[in-house]
Amino acid sequence: MDILTNTISLLFRPRQKEIARFAQDADAIQHKQLKSLLSTARNTEWGLKHDYKSIQGYADFCERIPLQTYDDIKPYVTRMINGERNILWPSVVRWYAKSSGTTNDKSKFLPVTPEILKGCHYKGGFDTVSIYLQNNPDSHFFASKGLILGGSHSPSPLNRNAHCGDLSAVLLQNLNPLVNLIRVPDKKIILMDEWESKIKAIVESTWKTDVNSLSGVPSWMLVLIKAVLQKTGSEYLTDVWPNMEVFFHGGISFEPYRDQYKALIPSDRMHYMETYNASEGFFGLQDNPEEHSLLLMIDYSVFYEFIPINEVGEEHPTVLPLEAVEVGKNYAMVITTSGGLWRYQIGDTVRFTSLYPHKFVISGRTKNFINAFGEELMVDNADKAISRVCRQTGAKVKEYTAAPLFMLDKAKGRHQWMIEFEKMPPSLDDFASLLDKTLQQLNSDYEAKRYKEISLQPLEIRVAREGTFYEWLRRKGKLGGQHKIPRLSNDRTFIEELGKICDS
Repeated sequence: MDILTNTISLLFRPRQKEIARFAQDADAIQHKQLKSLLSTARNTEWGLKHDYKSIQGYADFCERIPLQTYDDIKPYVTRMINGERNILWPSVVRWYAKSSGTTNDKSKFLPVTPEILKGCHYKGGFDTVSIYLQNNPDSHFFASKGLILGGSHSPSPLNRNAHCGDLSAVLLQNLNPLVNLIRVPDKKIILMDEWESKIKAIVESTWKTDVNSLSGVPSWMLVLIKAVLQKTGSEYLTDVWPNMEVFFHGGISFEPYRDQYKALIPSDRMHYMETYNASEGFFGLQDNPEEHSLLLMIDYSVFYEFIPINEVGEEHPTVLPLEAVEVGKNYAMVITTSGGLWRYQIGDTVRFTSLYPHKFVISGRTKNFINAFGEELMVDNADKAISRVCRQTGAKVKEYTAAPLFMLDKAKGRHQWMIEFEKMPPSLDDFASLLDKTLQQLNSDYEAKRYKEISLQPLEIRVAREGTFYEWLRRKGKLGGQHKIPRLSNDRTFIEELGKICDS
């Protein structure tokens, strides 16, 4: 560790000790978060409506406040954007994270209060570096620059009092100026709207810089890396940036891309660290490089609840606090935050891998799965299967999506996959067969439905021509940044839209 990194790393040690307490004090920490949130918002319009002053504990909280979706809170958020104060949260809210997701084109504007900005998002960034330095005592993290690949929507005014943008743009706009000393590219470049122009500008401004860390979404960072290699005529990223040591990634699963990164960055000094920073808050980070699970960050002014996946959408689902969850079960996450979200259904699903400390994997989205035949196929099953089969066959997958294909004449069906390959497998039939078998190994429900083809016939693969998914995102206005391909869908809307592009 160089002198500068060694000196700065001392600042992180007190926080490292606090995080270690998660293993013993999780329940107490979480209930302290809830108590503080209720106390802070007791005199807001929302707090008065639900009589926060009389809430004595978690049971009262559950009984008093119903589960919320964005449509439920939208009227309140609209009033906040228009300048009304003390509605969902007492602070003046000038920033809103614009989030449209992958399942529809409707924009959501999520309040980014000063409290959630500092005490959740930025605290998450601080903790990410803290844990990374703890795990890598030979790091030279602060000796070089970090390249951040942000969102595709720069901050824009909603009115004279409020602004919106992708979360990454909002975070960069409010970043401490000192952080900009170790970050590239310039703010004016990273906040550019037009994605292809931004990639070109980033490459031109950074390829001669000593960069040792990357931060962004795996699929889009791969686009940038290949642009850097094309610009320099290099085969490996370490030829351009020899001090490269870490990629902080999030937004989508890293599994389908892991081997491609290792091929482009063939260095035993390269590390990969996953983070879970959504528009609604920063929720988890990978604290153990040997595990592909995330540590739930429980002291970020966020109170967590969980709905068993099979009860999502029911009128009165079971809702569990953190202390009641079990390992190995899929849950939809519900959050209460210092961003003014109360029992808000975020739309993500998680599965816990351990308790005390609570660690989890992001298993998918409540709207991104396939259960047309009772198979309950989740995104994490699909990502892992694709990764394993690519490793076995030597194929490289650029993007994919899957949906059910109903065969009414046979009262059966199958899954249809559309895959855009970076490198085709030697045999597409063998790839499809291996993918089907691997999914059965990973998902017992899928295996049961495939048994003797009772409900499900073997999956089929349609190869997408190069650029199909890129073009789909372009037409949706979702090119670049934090936007994601919907991996799984219970209907055929996405796959048919992609099919039309592929055929054109």
